[in-house]
Amino acid sequence: MLGLGIIGWIIIGGLAGWIASKIMKTDEQQGIVLNIVVGVIGGLLGGFLLALFGVDVESAGWFFSFFTCLAGAVILLYLVKLFTGRKVG
Repeated sequence: MLGLGIIGWIIIGGLAGWIASKIMKTDEQQGIVLNIVVGVIGGLLGGFLLALFGVDVESAGWFFSFFTCLAGAVILLYLVKLFTGRKVG
C-alpha cells in the first residue's frame, strides 16, 4: 500500500471509509475528512492483520488495497462503537 502515494491513500481511504460508514450506519455522524481518516487507518489495520496471516498486501494492487481498507475500516468502526457503547449495526 505504500506504493500508492498520498493521493492513492486519500482516494482509496476516502471511498473505503465512506462505504464502511454506510455498512456500519455511521454515515450521518461522519464527514468526508473523517471518512478518509477512517479509511486510511482501516487500511493500516487491515494490512497489519493480513500481514499477521502471511498475506503480501504491498504488491497486491489497487483492488486488494481497497478491500483491505474497507475491511479494516469496518473493523475500526465496529471497535469504536463497541468501546463507546453505541449500538452496533
